[in-house]
Amino acid sequence: MLVVYVVMFLTAIVFLIPLVWMVRTAFIPSEHTTNLLAIDWPTLDNFTRVWQAAPWSTYYINTFIIVGGVLAMQFFTVVLAGYAFARLDFHLKNTLFILFLLQIMIAADVLILPNYKTISALGLSNTLLGAMLPFFASAMGTFLIRQTIKTIPYELEEAAKIDGCSLPRLLLQIYVPLLVPALIAHGTIAASYQWNNFLWNLIVINSVANRPLTVGLAIFAMSYETGAQWSDVSAATFLVAAPLLTLFFVFQKRFVHSFAHSGIK
Repeated sequence: MLVVYVVMFLTAIVFLIPLVWMVRTAFIPSEHTTNLLAIDWPTLDNFTRVWQAAPWSTYYINTFIIVGGVLAMQFFTVVLAGYAFARLDFHLKNTLFILFLLQIMIAADVLILPNYKTISALGLSNTLLGAMLPFFASAMGTFLIRQTIKTIPYELEEAAKIDGCSLPRLLLQIYVPLLVPALIAHGTIAASYQWNNFLWNLIVINSVANRPLTVGLAIFAMSYETGAQWSDVSAATFLVAAPLLTLFFVFQKRFVHSFAHSGIK
């Protein structure tokens, strides 16, 4: 066990080195970027310079719209699909569920070309809706919700139906409150994926007004790397990564707790 802990510790150190270097470089004067032994008081000059060099507020707004829109639609679709696969009886249900789960085995990058053709045909290229549309459904989220619903006693639904509860009310007042842990687990993963999504957004969006953070950061980094302005690049990277890191640290315990109680054994 000691060897396992040592290996895990060393692995964690390896993964933390780039993060620590990025944070350090973002807060020190640019002239000391390459001097690893330099000790300086933290400064916000790099962030001020970076914030004035690109429309980061626009990038933030676009990213929040994309992440929020995708999460809202995924919560809606995965709850409906998860309930259908868990509680309803229809022809070839298990076969359709297996086919539905096959989406997990297909890398998202493989679908970029057909998705782009569809978005272009709909006239949604270079729009935030076009960037969100391919992600409105989630096979993993549906599986997670289905497994959680199957652990909920069916007697609750029967009692609600006896009292005259309609299906929308049943979902909203009975199932959704019980699905909150699973929705948090899925939401954390989905939000992280959408926040870091780069290639699809780079292809479908070609205007500054609709550009999200990942694309904005890449273009900013390419414009500054030639001058070796690593302090500015690190500050910009910190601006992009900080909200996601904050989300992880705030919901870390809740995230683990959600998966532990999501019905996946």
